[in-house]
Amino acid sequence: MQLSGAKQNIAGSLLTVWLVGCQSGGDETMRTPGSSAPDRAPQGTVTVAPAPAGEKLSEDYRVEVNGIPVPVYACRVSAVPFNQVWPGYQRPLDQTETAGLAYWDMTGPVRVEVRSMRKIESVTVRPYSLGIRPKTRDDRITFELKRPRPVIVQVNGPHHALHLFPSPPETDVPTPDTPGLRYFGPGVHKPGRIVLKDNEGVYIAAGAVVYGSIHAAKANNIQVRGRGILDVGPYPRGKGGGAIRFTDCRNIAINGIIMRDPDVWCCSLFGCRDATISNVKLIGLWRYNADGIDICNSQNVTVRDCFVRSYDDAIVLKGLKWKGGYDGRPVRDILVTGCTLWCDWGRNLEIGAETCAPEFADIRFQDCDIVRATHIAMDIQHGDRATIRNVVFQDIRVEMDDAAPRPKMQRKRGEHYRADPHEAYLPQLAVIVIRGNSYSKDPERGNVRNVVFRNIAVTAPRMPPSSLQGWDAEHTVDGVRFENIRLNGRLLPTAKAAGVRLGQYVHNVSFGKTAAE
Repeated sequence: MQLSGAKQNIAGSLLTVWLVGCQSGGDETMRTPGSSAPDRAPQGTVTVAPAPAGEKLSEDYRVEVNGIPVPVYACRVSAVPFNQVWPGYQRPLDQTETAGLAYWDMTGPVRVEVRSMRKIESVTVRPYSLGIRPKTRDDRITFELKRPRPVIVQVNGPHHALHLFPSPPETDVPTPDTPGLRYFGPGVHKPGRIVLKDNEGVYIAAGAVVYGSIHAAKANNIQVRGRGILDVGPYPRGKGGGAIRFTDCRNIAINGIIMRDPDVWCCSLFGCRDATISNVKLIGLWRYNADGIDICNSQNVTVRDCFVRSYDDAIVLKGLKWKGGYDGRPVRDILVTGCTLWCDWGRNLEIGAETCAPEFADIRFQDCDIVRATHIAMDIQHGDRATIRNVVFQDIRVEMDDAAPRPKMQRKRGEHYRADPHEAYLPQLAVIVIRGNSYSKDPERGNVRNVVFRNIAVTAPRMPPSSLQGWDAEHTVDGVRFENIRLNGRLLPTAKAAGVRLGQYVHNVSFGKTAAE
């Protein structure tokens, strides 16, 4: 199957359930709350798929884009940063809450109107880097969205948030009879576990909810794409294997879909090569060990323009000593770019904690928005033998609230999370540490060489702390450069100003502006 080469239009049956709006005034205009006359809507096009019958929708929000109603689906997310190492039972629901998600295709700009079923006391639209200043009146929130980007609308704080997932229009859309393709059209589907072989793929159309998971082992040229939802909710822990799990695969494309409620890690690659994960949205990660995207002992992987709201780590690179023998393979040539991340417990952008590999090399995290961090925003947690080298964190925008609940470990069943209302906790910004941990499998430690933090913009009440720490005189952190680190727009030119603690066995750390300044 060659999905990428198929120059085909949407099947006629699919068009009958899509609503397309091209706004140009007249009957197609919408009223802005508080206006005495209708405003001319932005001249973008909007493509919306109705929700399948019986699919649970949000009770908190209603959404219209350019006057077209958009279904708001319900999902479950973490409510408090309370975690356990797998205790043999699933996380209690009283540690979680419901949130909303909505999706559509668009060519911008478009006008978004959100109606809140709760009384509005405050509204923020994130990421802040989009510069969106919403207008509110009574129960309605309006703003313009210039291009497809994930957006989070927070009403009265971060709880019960609304997640909006606009995408650019689909291209090369396959038909149901495409050879080698499992095609899921609008509606609810329950296929269970789907296993892909060479030259096979899955297409999940807008308006489809597929309850199942997708797996492949030693397969080449495989694809998963579409606009619909892949949901692992019916599976108990370990039975679904996450939403997507590929092992020893080559030439992988994962694009456009929404993944919801995985039983373990959500989207994971083990020993894979030549993979692109683009424009996917991960939401509803609330269960124990619900990582977002895990790239393990893999090479030449790009993660682009994705949204991840994870309970545990959001996007993480690992080296694993599993029975598949992955730890002989490096983690190399990895690019994570244009992503929006919300982490409810762990780390947002991480290497580790498992680092069983010959090396981690030539890794770049760039142009990402971290809208919520809990433990650490950017992290190298090195617990095994690898050499970690040539890592760049660049153009990363980190948002932290005035106060955040401190993450805690649950000590016994039935224990409740209790936050200190007087504690002004902030997560850490950047950490590099070489240290054995509970996940370490190698008896020896490795080294960290040549790491750059460049153009890191922090929005926070004060500078969050950072730290660097080696293991011993033979296993060190060497060559770390901080360039153009800013807090609320102000340059922080020294370790002290930037809140960076330099521990033992750390060498050649420098601060300054970028070469272009």
